[in-house]
Amino acid sequence: MMPPSPGRTEPTHIDLEVKDARIIFTPIWESLEEEVGRENLRFPKEIILLGGAPGAGKGTHTKFISEARGLTCPPIVISELLTTPEMERIKAQGGMVGDKEVLTVLLRKLLEETYRDGVILDGFPRTPVQVECLKLLVDEISALHDEFASTPLAMHFRRPTIHAMVLFVSESTSVARQLGRGREIAEHNRKVAETGVGTPIELRATDLSEELVRRRYQVFKEQTWAALTSLRQLYHYHFINAEGSIADVQANILKELKYQSSLELDPRTFERLRTLPLAEEIVVHGRQELVKRLDSYELEHPDLLRQIVELVRTKFMPIIIRHALSGRAVVNSEDPIFNEPLAIPMLIDIFSERGYHAVVDKTIQQIPERVDLKTGEIRFRTNAVYRIQITFEASKIRRG
Repeated sequence: MMPPSPGRTEPTHIDLEVKDARIIFTPIWESLEEEVGRENLRFPKEIILLGGAPGAGKGTHTKFISEARGLTCPPIVISELLTTPEMERIKAQGGMVGDKEVLTVLLRKLLEETYRDGVILDGFPRTPVQVECLKLLVDEISALHDEFASTPLAMHFRRPTIHAMVLFVSESTSVARQLGRGREIAEHNRKVAETGVGTPIELRATDLSEELVRRRYQVFKEQTWAALTSLRQLYHYHFINAEGSIADVQANILKELKYQSSLELDPRTFERLRTLPLAEEIVVHGRQELVKRLDSYELEHPDLLRQIVELVRTKFMPIIIRHALSGRAVVNSEDPIFNEPLAIPMLIDIFSERGYHAVVDKTIQQIPERVDLKTGEIRFRTNAVYRIQITFEASKIRRG
């Protein structure tokens, strides 16, 4: 090989890397399909792409995001998959491992059964090429969904839901958090070494050097930021300002991840369910409707309303008061007033207006009333028993 000419530098790993997403993706996909079989290319139903600046709190908030989405599997942290000596050297210098290497290890990891319902990807995608590879992956998963839709394997090939969540902090915050993390880990490891108590924590070189810390942030801004923002046009996109307190950031996350059935359900499932009203649609005018009903009782059925209120006052409230500490009372009643069709709805509305929640169950009992001595026939009378469960906010007592 000829030595480099004066004034020129050797091309770096990044310079030599292929930048065509399809050239990278296709052989990896074909190799995987040949290895496991097409019917076993089973990927997660939900993929949350968690990205953000160094020090933005991805590790801090990953568990919270998992709980918010009902995911029980651990996240896939891309940096933890890239562990060859060469990859470690690149990361130690604040650089990024090549797209081909990232995609190769990631696709294989995604096939693990524990991730079937959903997974958080911490640190993917980080480059425009990885974004294009992601689009190709989603296209392939969607094609598998269509291919197996009418087969017994359909539940293994659900149409994927993709969320892109970006935690953002300024450069000054990023630098301060990274260096602060480095100091905390260094102090922890020093105490472990002195006392022999505890386990050392891996300390990254990039958390000790302000130069490397700033370089990590610049790499993020120059290479990753554009990749992450491009996801806005493709998938459910959630931009989270991570500068605030943990509680503030988590409140923003919950708001952003609010369930939207029209976006996440299969279109056929959504069409089946959409005729049913949403709870929030019923609740939004619930108080006004309750007021209208109660006023109509007073205007149109005053005698019945008076009787129900008196029954609640004399028969129900003494029992409810005795259960004030638990916030739950059960009252059984055989009062014939409940044979009136409007009585039960009226009772429920009265409790609702007073801040209670009432649920009524009706049980029909057959009670022996008379025996025909000649034939032995037993005659029964029908008796209705109403079981009313009343719940409310329990008393807040101090417990030592």
